Order: sequence, then structure tokens, then C-alpha cells
Amino acid sequence: MVIKNMVEKANAIVAQSGGPTAVINSSACGVIQAAMKSNKIDRVFGATNGILGVIEEDIFDISAEKAEAIEALKRTPAAAIGSCRYKLKSLDDSRGDYERIIDVFKAHNIRYFFYAGGNDSMDTADKVNKLAADTGYELVCMGVPKTIDNDLACTDHCPGYGSVAKYVATCAMEAGKDTEALYTTDTCTILEVMGRNAGWIAAATGLAARCPEDAPHLVYLPETAFTAEKFVADVKEVLANFKRVFIVAGEGLKNEDGTYITADAGSFAKDSFGHQQLGGVAEVLKAVIEKEVGIKARFNKLGTNQRSAMHFASLTDVNEAYMCGKKAVEAALAGENGKMVTLVRESNDPYKCTTGLAPLYDVANGEKFMPREFINERGNHITDAMRDYVRPLVQGEAPVTVDTDGLPVYMRFERKPLDKKLPKYL
Repeated sequence: MVIKNMVEKANAIVAQSGGPTAVINSSACGVIQAAMKSNKIDRVFGATNGILGVIEEDIFDISAEKAEAIEALKRTPAAAIGSCRYKLKSLDDSRGDYERIIDVFKAHNIRYFFYAGGNDSMDTADKVNKLAADTGYELVCMGVPKTIDNDLACTDHCPGYGSVAKYVATCAMEAGKDTEALYTTDTCTILEVMGRNAGWIAAATGLAARCPEDAPHLVYLPETAFTAEKFVADVKEVLANFKRVFIVAGEGLKNEDGTYITADAGSFAKDSFGHQQLGGVAEVLKAVIEKEVGIKARFNKLGTNQRSAMHFASLTDVNEAYMCGKKAVEAALAGENGKMVTLVRESNDPYKCTTGLAPLYDVANGEKFMPREFINERGNHITDAMRDYVRPLVQGEAPVTVDTDGLPVYMRFERKPLDKKLPKYL
């Protein structure tokens, strides 16, 4: 639906959803700065904790924030406006929630809705947009891509991925040097990274392996079926060549039947009563190696550090995240609606990336997995095609403001709340 008779000087709202990233605030900055320059948008609001903040009418006036604080979003990790994992169901099952969202927008004359997030967020924005159209409320809904998992459909890559790729590849490189130095006692290291269904993050660590001796020696992804027998053979082969082994595993590794190995560890990981041992991927692989290979293994888990590592964020990623936020506003003001901004790679050498638009519905109902040509034939490492894909995304170091104590300085909104105009809902 294209809005033809938009109310002049309406308000805009920005919301963030899902797991934070190093650059989702850069996207928010792009939205905010572009919206505040527009002569069609009056005030720019922020929804505390994503769509949940809209439903609860927990909204603050970003337009009242200092310009330097808004600019500092580019140098601040996580989600400064506030994120959530509040799952809205279908329009039929959650109609009350969706109607509440429209009511809040009406109460505050909000006609522009910019939602930064992943598949579920795009689905929410799409449904809000459809309900607004059905009820005759003039509303523009635009999606801003966000996910470190890099699994959004319709876009070459996602803001957030370049920075996590740069961070995890460096972690593999540095921990690999540790293993190399102490392989006589710490022979094996396993690095577990995020990525439940898609292996983009794990694959990025392969960039650190500039030569066969470099870590990681083995990289396992959810896209390739995992078997304990093949895994043990791979580990023994690397040990024979280098006397040490560094392994990267995505958290969503699956057996041949599609079961997560953490949910069904199989006969190789049972206690003395025959009960299957459940836990993280790293624990499972450690148990296999120590039992079947007979060497000491240790594991590293980066946890949320990998998605919030602003101190070594990719400058390319920061700039593209900002571009996506800015383009979302420009597209909305040009008459687009119900779309998500996409990143379009025009060339690798030299690297050039522009933006496009995709329907929210198409993004919400798609998922992008690692293509087979990015994974080697044995399913235990990446190919040069993957290196060519990810290398441009990790270029440059994003600037960080450092205080006199030697640590980074990150911004925080003052948060001037809007007066609530509706009865309490939740």
C-alpha cells in the first residue's frame, strides 16, 4: 500500500528487536538523523524494548536528545533504544496486540514506523502494516535489517554480520596462537560460536586460516550433517599433521537426521546409566575427543561478547548499517511502504554495495543458509568463494571514543518519556 495523503508533520517511531549487535545503533542513528532532517516528520520517538514498548506505551522523545548523543550511537554497541524478544503471533491469534499498536500510534500521531530486526520483526511490521491498511489508518512501515546470523532472505548480507565475523575470526586467530604455543599440554581447543540454523558466523572464522597451520583447522556448520565417526577421523588427521587441532563449531550442529547434537548426543556421550548427556556443542565435542581420540581438549564460548564487540567492529559494517537506516527513511518519504531495506553487492574487487528494497512478507518468510559452494567438499572448512564473500565485510576499524581510564565511552539516552494517553494494556 502506498500512502498518498499522508498527514503533514506526523511523528515517527524507531524500535529495535531481537539480539543486539555492534551496529544496530548505527542503523538507528541513520533513521533518526534522516527523519529529523525531513520536513514531513515532526518528532522522532523511541519505543523502549521494541514492539513491547509500543504495546505498553513506553515511549520516549528522541528528538529531545542531544545531537552528540545521537551521533554517538555509531560508536555504541547493543540496542540503546532497548530491544525485546516479544513474539507476536498471527493477526487472528494476537489481534488485540496489533490493535493496541495501532491505537498507540493514533494516540501519538505516529505515521512512520521503522523497525530494526530479523525475520520475526519483519513479520510483525508486515502485520501491523496490513492491519493499518485494513482499518484505514495511514501508516508507513519500513524494516531495517539486523542480525549477526546473516540469515535474512532477500539481502546479500545483514548489518551486524561483518562485525561479528571480524571479531570471531580474530578470536580464532588469537586463541589458535595460544594452542600452538602450548600444544604439548593443551592439544585441542574448541571455539563455539552463535548460529543456530545457519553457519555464517562459524564460517567467518575460516578467514583466519591463511595457511594450513593456522587456526581454525576444522570448521563445522549446521548446513552439513555431523557424524562422530567422521569428526574423529578429521581430528586425528589434523593431529598427525600439526600435533594440535583448533576447531570451530556453530551452536546448531545437527546429526544426519536433522536433530541438534546437543539434543540427541548419541551413544558417544552417555553417562554410566546410559542417559544421554545434554549440553552445548563444545561440551559434546570435547567429550567425543577425550574419549575417542584420547587427548586433552578445552573449549571457549564467546557468548554475547561476539555480538556486542564494538571495540573491534568493522567500519564497513558500521557504515552500511547507517546507510540502511537512512535509506529506510528516504524510501518512506518517497512513497514506499511495507518494505525492508536490503544490501546489494555490486562488485567484490573493488567492493561496492548499494541498497534495494524487499517486501516485508518475503523477508519474514525466508531464511538464507550457507550455499554449498562456500563449504569445502569434506564439510569441515570453507572455500575461497566464502573468503571472497566475507573479506570485504570485515574491512576497517570503527572509531571508538576512549576515556582517560583507557576504556571506551558509550552513550546512554536521557529518555524524556511521553505522557501516556491510553489505559494500561499489559
